[in-house]
Amino acid sequence: MPLSEEEQRQFEQLERALAAEDPKFVSAMRGTNVRLYYKRRAVLAGVGFVLGIVVLMTGAIIPNTIIGVIGFVMMVACLYIAALSMKRISNAGDSDDIPPPPTKRHRTKHDSSGTFMERMEDRWRRRRDEDL
Repeated sequence: MPLSEEEQRQFEQLERALAAEDPKFVSAMRGTNVRLYYKRRAVLAGVGFVLGIVVLMTGAIIPNTIIGVIGFVMMVACLYIAALSMKRISNAGDSDDIPPPPTKRHRTKHDSSGTFMERMEDRWRRRRDEDL
């Protein structure tokens, strides 16, 4: 939900006051732009993909299967990394913060995430509890 003009003005005043009070803290908190990090990672994965093609073609020209397989694996790995990076770029939104490390989540009774078997067990328990 976007901030109103008044809230945005107050937020900017708070930022300026904090920057004037403790500039080292502000520069440390700005950190790296997440979108820039993942964009750079996607570009490097694209370069790796092109190198994988070169290695694959080299393995095809020189009749060496191992080199061709290595090139193909490089291509697939770089494509996977690029796809993940592009997904994270779109999920990052306008955030300039470094994402926090993943934390363990405590499951609740009605939590739908988890493995297939855990979800099936939860459904079974709920059905059994409803029948009683």
